[in-house]
Amino acid sequence: MSADTGAGPEVLWTPTPESIAASRLGRFATWVADRRGLDLGSPPDYDAIWRWSVDHLDQFWADVASFTDVLPGVPEDRVLTRREMPGAEWFPDVTINYAEQALRYGSEEHPALIAVAEDVDPVEVSWATLRGQVGAFAATLRRLGVQRGDRVAGYLPNVPEAVVAFLGAASIGAVWSSCAPDFGTRSVLDRFAQIEPVVLIAVDGYRFGGKAYDRRDVVAELRAALPTVRTTIAVSRLRPDELPEGALSWAEAVADPQEPVFEPLPFAAPLWIVFSSGTTGLPKGIVHGHGGLVLEQRKQIGLHIDVGPGDRLFWYASTAWIMWNIATSALLAGATVVVYDGAPTYPAVDAQFALAARTGLNFLGTSPGYLGACEKAGLRPGEDHDLSALRTIGVTGSPLPASTFGWVYDAVKPDVFLGSLSGGTDVATGFIGSSPLLPVTAGELQRPMLGVAAASWDEDGHPVVGELGELVVTEPMPSMPLYFWNDTPPGPGGSRYREAYFEPWPGVWRHGDWLEITERGTCLITGRSDSTLNRGGVRMGTADIYAAVEAIPAVVDCVVLGVEQPDGGYWMPLFVQLAAGEELTPELEAQIKAAIRANASPRHVPDEITVVPGVPHTRTGKRLEVPLKRLFQGVDPAKALNVGAVDDATAVDHFVELARARRAGR
Repeated sequence: MSADTGAGPEVLWTPTPESIAASRLGRFATWVADRRGLDLGSPPDYDAIWRWSVDHLDQFWADVASFTDVLPGVPEDRVLTRREMPGAEWFPDVTINYAEQALRYGSEEHPALIAVAEDVDPVEVSWATLRGQVGAFAATLRRLGVQRGDRVAGYLPNVPEAVVAFLGAASIGAVWSSCAPDFGTRSVLDRFAQIEPVVLIAVDGYRFGGKAYDRRDVVAELRAALPTVRTTIAVSRLRPDELPEGALSWAEAVADPQEPVFEPLPFAAPLWIVFSSGTTGLPKGIVHGHGGLVLEQRKQIGLHIDVGPGDRLFWYASTAWIMWNIATSALLAGATVVVYDGAPTYPAVDAQFALAARTGLNFLGTSPGYLGACEKAGLRPGEDHDLSALRTIGVTGSPLPASTFGWVYDAVKPDVFLGSLSGGTDVATGFIGSSPLLPVTAGELQRPMLGVAAASWDEDGHPVVGELGELVVTEPMPSMPLYFWNDTPPGPGGSRYREAYFEPWPGVWRHGDWLEITERGTCLITGRSDSTLNRGGVRMGTADIYAAVEAIPAVVDCVVLGVEQPDGGYWMPLFVQLAAGEELTPELEAQIKAAIRANASPRHVPDEITVVPGVPHTRTGKRLEVPLKRLFQGVDPAKALNVGAVDDATAVDHFVELARARRAGR
């Protein structure tokens, strides 16, 4: 794909030759061009280096490994010895340890972590302190008999203890997994019971939105229901003087600071188990490896979002979302990671921008929903907060509307680099994302990332440009899952793994998103392909509808469904959550339909609009389009979705009643 200078969406930010040369991606491109004798242009052309990276995967990943000094000098013929999906074999003859890589670059001029919680001043954790605590915790695990491959589970908020426990487990070759403490007993057991942890690190409670939430009863239920847990390590956030019976305190677990001893591990040794949302069944345990994650995050964090030693990075996330893992991985680049335990909009909507000013963030990671809420509230964070250190804003989780792109450059900072990324828990990184070598255009993602052979395919498996297609990846990536936990048969040949990604095209990763690649090479993600609207044979993404509707101040949230009917008909309702004091008057309904017609198309206008008290999402913020659609198709609620994986069960109850009433003809 190549850039085009023709007309298109508004360009909001443009790199200069100087900024390109100063960026890590620009320096990498120049280094590669000199090393390989390539003509990548001056300044380097992103499309040229992307094409080279996917055509020469072995050379590209060898160069990433050398440029970052992670695995310097690995021969190219020992980089990718089996080039197939699933089952690609990367760097078969090397050893590596994620924790060792994460703790090797830090400078004592800057903290390793900055811990922030509601109504508490930030606390800095030095690199020496972090290393000492990781070493102490790893020694405790060894003393408890934890072996390489054993699972260590954390029921923890986004606090330094979670980072220490994860790195301590990784350093000895144990496999990490975590859940956030807002998960109830059933949701946690749906995940942890599968992996049979031997150690559980659990918090007694947490604070969110100014309120304290006691989780001691949940922890007791987890201990009783997880017979493989030999030791519980208690982290006290609410009651420091109380300790569950038979538990080891966190203070005891890190009482003997020492240099970590890192287990040398094969490149594909399991690092962590993360879980799919589990909204329609038992969550799938996705296993990622040490080496793949180190290299992938050195590429994504170091090159694409341009974060390095001394930079301060924050991404609002819980320990149940892959963005926590990715944000923690900024340690690999020597950056300071800001960890935050609290609500995203406490004590006010501008909380994350206040945090950016308070901690001197260079990189702020957040969600489209948060930026949209700030936009709707009429906030101007750039005028209210000192954001002079802020260079980059990253957003992911759902498409970012063009209007919100514009709001960022108008109300936050005119010279900020705004990167919209699309990837997933599945690969612990992005497929499509940001590049400091390219301009930022309103409502669009810049390009596929380096080493990601992403394309848009039609139903027949042919590449398409300028129209919606399936997001596919045609070449392996080192951070693709090693396997699903407890799959049959075990390993990358497992049936669930193949069904999840490699149907209908064996050997080609089908991600389940609609992707449009424009003639200019930019990208648009327009929703999940399994929740596609298909009216009269024309496929439509849901993102265009959401962008139009959510721009209306009276609408807080919405979800649109495309429901195939038994008689062959097609019903497309729009459900809206209105702001306090608002009603769905004929005038408002007409405004909503007019906005959809003008900003999307007449075909996008729903059959009816219904007010609901709330719109349910996964715990990572994605709308439950497919599970809600299944309710209206008559699927039993217990089979249609797992309520424990939803952010608001009461909102689900309302949809269940609506579906029942519709089937009853009321």
